[in-house]
Amino acid sequence: MTHAAGWFAIFLSAVFTNNILLTNYLGMCSFLAVSKEVKTATGLGLAVALVMTVTAPINWMVYHWLLVPLGLEYLRFLVFIVVIAAFVQVAEMAIERASERLYAALGIFLPLITVNCAILGVSLFMIIREYTFAAALAYGAGSGVGWALAILAMAGIRQERLSRARVPAGLDGAGIALVIAGIMALAFMGFSGMGRGL
Repeated sequence: MTHAAGWFAIFLSAVFTNNILLTNYLGMCSFLAVSKEVKTATGLGLAVALVMTVTAPINWMVYHWLLVPLGLEYLRFLVFIVVIAAFVQVAEMAIERASERLYAALGIFLPLITVNCAILGVSLFMIIREYTFAAALAYGAGSGVGWALAILAMAGIRQERLSRARVPAGLDGAGIALVIAGIMALAFMGFSGMGRGL
């Protein structure tokens, strides 16, 4: 398998079979709260995808080029969060300038991307799995696309289907959303056989 094919496999795996949200259930709080409307979910999904794609390789460089040579690997949690927070601040300012309506719709969840456990999880998983820089970039981008795909699918279901469905009172709200997330996770697991015959 060539390097490019390996990176593409990591990317596809992060999008479908190893989806950070539907496999590890990381980032569920904003997933459940912002997935009521497709437009808002699209904005948050794109923001999370951008942050994951950019911060994963930055955190890889910081870890391998700064923390490891100085023997400070134990500070990775703190340093990764600082890098993520700094980038989210830049992204927040850019979204506010580009679309005040989207910025207002995302509300508190935009700054909360900083503490989205899915973004930190991507940075930690790439270190645990000993990815190269290119593999970390592919994994970060794939995880971001996978998270955005999951929240868009959930928003589409909630906005188009659940608005007209008769949901039992005990399941209304977060209950039915968790049931749907579980069914989506099973559907994404169906992709696990892809590529075995290649």
